[in-house]
Amino acid sequence: MQSREQILQALTRILVDEFEIDEADISLSASLYEELDLDSIDAVDLVIKLQQMTGKKIKPEEFKAVRTVDDVVSAIEGLVQE
Repeated sequence: MQSREQILQALTRILVDEFEIDEADISLSASLYEELDLDSIDAVDLVIKLQQMTGKKIKPEEFKAVRTVDDVVSAIEGLVQE
C-alpha cells in the first residue's frame, strides 16, 4: 500500500524525468495543464506511466476530471486501494 506521500514522490519523479518539468513547480495544487504545461498527449503518456507504476489498468474516462497534481494523487490512491 502506498501513502499519498509515496504516490506524490513517484508522480514527481515521472513528471521531472519524463516531461522535464521543474520539480520546484510541482505541488499538490499545481494545475497539470496550465501550470505544468501538459497537453492531452502528455496526459495519455502520464496515464501509461501511472499504469506501469501501479500495475493497475486506468480507464481514460477516470482521468478526465483530473486537473491538479492532487487529483492525480487521489486517483492513484483510489486505484491502489481497490
